[in-house]
Amino acid sequence: MTAKIRIWTATALLLTCAACGNNNGNAVAEPSAAECERAAATALLACIDGASAADVACYDRDGAICVDGDSSLSAALDAAGQAVLAGCSDAAVRQADYGPEMTVGAVARRIQASCQAEASSLAVRTYGGPQGAAWANAAGNDDARACIRAAHSIATKLIDQVFTAHNACLDDGTGCASLDSDIAALEQSATTDTEAACEDISALIAVDAPTYAERAVTQAECATAMARPESDSLAIPCGPRDAIERAPRGEYARVVLNSDVWGTRCGDGSEFSFLVRLAPQGAPVENLMVAMEGGGVCLFQDDCTDRPPELFFSHDRTAPESGIMSNDPAVSPFADWTKVYLPYCNQDVFIGGGATNVFDNGFTVHRFGAINVRAALRYVRDLIWRELDESTEQGYRPDRMRVFFGGFSAGGFGTLYNYHYVLDDLQWVHTTAFPDASLALDSGGAFSVAALGAILIPESQVGWSSLNYLPPYCFATDCGVGPIGLAAAAPRLKAVPDQQVMVLTSQVDDVQASTTFFPSTPDWTNELRSQYCQLHGINGAHFYMPATPESVHVISLRPELFSYNSVDGELMVDWLWGAVTDPDGVQNRVEEGDLVDLFPGVEPFPCDIP
Repeated sequence: MTAKIRIWTATALLLTCAACGNNNGNAVAEPSAAECERAAATALLACIDGASAADVACYDRDGAICVDGDSSLSAALDAAGQAVLAGCSDAAVRQADYGPEMTVGAVARRIQASCQAEASSLAVRTYGGPQGAAWANAAGNDDARACIRAAHSIATKLIDQVFTAHNACLDDGTGCASLDSDIAALEQSATTDTEAACEDISALIAVDAPTYAERAVTQAECATAMARPESDSLAIPCGPRDAIERAPRGEYARVVLNSDVWGTRCGDGSEFSFLVRLAPQGAPVENLMVAMEGGGVCLFQDDCTDRPPELFFSHDRTAPESGIMSNDPAVSPFADWTKVYLPYCNQDVFIGGGATNVFDNGFTVHRFGAINVRAALRYVRDLIWRELDESTEQGYRPDRMRVFFGGFSAGGFGTLYNYHYVLDDLQWVHTTAFPDASLALDSGGAFSVAALGAILIPESQVGWSSLNYLPPYCFATDCGVGPIGLAAAAPRLKAVPDQQVMVLTSQVDDVQASTTFFPSTPDWTNELRSQYCQLHGINGAHFYMPATPESVHVISLRPELFSYNSVDGELMVDWLWGAVTDPDGVQNRVEEGDLVDLFPGVEPFPCDIP
């Protein structure tokens, strides 16, 4: 459902170059670096407005975001490309410090990609995903649809205002002294206007009015960084700025995020840190694997107090180097990818939205999991942004990223709950998810994955304040249940072949059974088999489920299962790599095995399997 980015080819762009000569065939003056940057900024702002208007029309007409070939969207993108070509040259691009290898055609394509990414991010946040789930849910409710329309208009205006303020400061110093306070006032005004237009926007799209405005400001900051290489003078938190420290190629480095800057925090209140290993020299740095650590979950005073202290701290973590995370190309085809390892230190399955639980005995747990994930990914984006700008002709564009986004156990839950952020906000459209040992099945009891939503979403003594971080198309209390979340996400997947969820699990897993409140492992296995039969044909979801004869928790890090044990004739390593090399060719790999005989109470699959 997501629109594919319409990028001009270098040849087509150069053929339209309006700066090559005048009507008499005489050469025109070479544009300066400053003129080139202003042309790029002007083109991007006009394009975002045009693409946003096109998306609104598409939702009105089709109930979904614009797809490739929509005439209004194409016109906005085409105009932006031509405007950059008319106002820039290769020499001006390099003098403006876009990148030593970048060309005018590359900058034009970059502006087009940024335009569509920012317009799409705002649209899917407002309408409930590219599939327009919130818009569809509001059918027949004039007030709800008026709220959605008004909110989108207000946010579009806010992006325009903040972007304009940034550029005025960069161009001639206008408003620099009061820039921060001016933007804060614009953000507050947009918040007030949204609240006036909507009785409760979070009831429609999960995000509240202040956060909705804040995220529009973030988009304007990144648009500025895309168009203006010297934007680091504004100290905006986006782009390849000095605050992003350089990292070595081919070895892990620890990044400690300043909580005052990033808003991050571990469960014990300490700074959040993570590990990043840039691809070795010669390997594409934009190929990125993100893996989130597992480590259970605690909910209440007794179980949280009993957890080991190290589970609330991140600085001592090391990244696994086996199975899918191996750095040996003979073991893992992802060996030479950029790798990011996110420690698990909040006991909130990476979806805590900044709550602090203070229990009766004084024990305190900070639930910042979703905030930590998003801050780390923005940091990595800006690190890769600089690497690509400094070393490639194309520079950084979100559509250039190829991402494998996953995690293990609790980290797999975090994969399910944060995948929409990677696709919708970062606009890394070529992202595949791989949740391992994290089916998030519901036991149906008083304590179950579905029942926990009513406890964890609100702000309360044990709540996690997660609402603002849930997908706008699934934020009811039962959306944390894996099959329900997958079904809700399915309509927006496969917009490009890479957009799919590669579900990994053993069919016998005592840990998953106990942590999701099943009375026994056979009960959990039966629910797994039942849910597979209901979901096995769902758009964008594929399953790899070995019938191991003993309980196994997390399978993609185990060499014997990753490299040597085939399921339905295919090794896990080949199955996962197929998601990169032939994403449309991926098939479910599930086996019946001998579990009915080995584990009393386990029943056969209630459907045919390969």
